[in-house]
Amino acid sequence: MSKVVVKKKLQFWGTGRRKKAVARVRLIPGGSGTITINKRNIDEFFGLDTLKLIVRQPLELTALSDKYDIIVNVVGGGYTGQAGAIRHGIARALIIADPGLRTVIKQAGYLTRDPRMKERKKYGLKKARKAPQFSKR
Repeated sequence: MSKVVVKKKLQFWGTGRRKKAVARVRLIPGGSGTITINKRNIDEFFGLDTLKLIVRQPLELTALSDKYDIIVNVVGGGYTGQAGAIRHGIARALIIADPGLRTVIKQAGYLTRDPRMKERKKYGLKKARKAPQFSKR
């Protein structure tokens, strides 16, 4: 029997969440700065430039945009929630890769999970807070 040696690549993982979206982010050091989301390029995945900007914020802040290749799997939520989840995941993975960046990223607010969620619908109401029109008679 021959022994097969598989060389493992160094990767840093981070999980980001926003609303109902969950993003699993992998940072691969020594890359060219490509961002792949659900096996598609970031330009194909997000149509709006503001969402691309949100995703790249932690990388721009730490000036590491061309040092890592980023591979993301994101599920749930809408595109805005997914962009926020990816940003959160990238920030978490960056502090695992370099713990010295924690203070800079935390001050910018990228490590804080946004707690705002959709409020549940209540019975007797049309939506979470919208009541049916009141009629006196």
